[in-house]
Amino acid sequence: MLLISLPMDGISRSGIQMPQIKCPAAMVERSLRQGINPTMTHIKPDHIDLTIVIPVLNEAAGLAPLMARLVPVLEQTRLRWSIVFVDDGSTDGTLAQLRALNAADHRVKAIALSRNFGKEIAVAAGLRCAQGDAVIIMDSDLQHPPETIPQFVAKWREGHDVVFGRRTDRHADSAWRRAGARYFYKLFHALSGTALQEDSCDFRLLSRRAVTAINRAGERVRYNNGLFAWIGFPSVGVPFDMPPRPSGEASRWEAIKLARLALDGLASFSTFPLRVSSLFGLLISLIAFVYMAIILVKTLLYGDPVQGYPTLMVTVLFFSGIQLIFLGVIGEYLGRVYEEVKARPLFLVREELGFDDSDTSHGVPAPTSDTANDNRA
Repeated sequence: MLLISLPMDGISRSGIQMPQIKCPAAMVERSLRQGINPTMTHIKPDHIDLTIVIPVLNEAAGLAPLMARLVPVLEQTRLRWSIVFVDDGSTDGTLAQLRALNAADHRVKAIALSRNFGKEIAVAAGLRCAQGDAVIIMDSDLQHPPETIPQFVAKWREGHDVVFGRRTDRHADSAWRRAGARYFYKLFHALSGTALQEDSCDFRLLSRRAVTAINRAGERVRYNNGLFAWIGFPSVGVPFDMPPRPSGEASRWEAIKLARLALDGLASFSTFPLRVSSLFGLLISLIAFVYMAIILVKTLLYGDPVQGYPTLMVTVLFFSGIQLIFLGVIGEYLGRVYEEVKARPLFLVREELGFDDSDTSHGVPAPTSDTANDNRA
């Protein structure tokens, strides 16, 4: 039998020199034809090296262009890969397109959520279903170029647990949005102590232990960018240009949605607003005490008559407004506590495509653990 000596990628992620493996020539030729690294044949046939998680919402028209660019890039990595689409309650033909993609290639999987839970929850659902040693999160609108994936994989092989895309050009965003993001990152770091990577986005690779750490975070009001930074594993940025959306459609993240996301992020990672209310109340009490002492002294020494009805009304209205503001702050936190103690499932799944009951994600249960399924493909 003819044997061929093959090196196992030279150096492993841990820096250890890998030995050569002798493989039968026929097996090498067959593996190369199938796009499989012959040095990885000791791994289980159903093992997945890389999973792509893509949340989608009404993207029926964009799936074909996405797959046309994404699949060739994945094939070039020579890794065993899979794609997990998360349909976040689409009302167009997105789910039908996903069924067709799964029927054509078993490596393309999908879960359809029972309704629109929001992108943050859709990403969490995809991470719980991902089976790869590395997981890449990306958008479906091609603003996250698939051609950047090999650079992500190279950084992961160097030992980084989090590889995030760093936007080099944000001219597609308006000036107010760029300024808002910049100041929000600074405010978030100041209040929470967790530094967000500037100009980063959801386009990122997570190692298996990073995915496991994220999956252990059970909060229902989620801010994923904060969670990605909070886990604290070694991270590195990969610069990329964010092109305009091919469809020409404007961003679905309107100002109100961005403000709500920012509020959720601050409330999820910091109790500083509650401390501010306490400190502000203490400061006002001190000022009131000093002012009371001044009035008392003036009255005793000079017999100052009672005056100042306009001042009294302004003062009462001012402090009433302050009290209502901080009651609202307390209500925001109390509402989040209420959401957590109800302990409802993070998401519900209407349909699964490409999964079976034996699917597990390195100790993370298959989608059925957080789902209520009616259909199974």
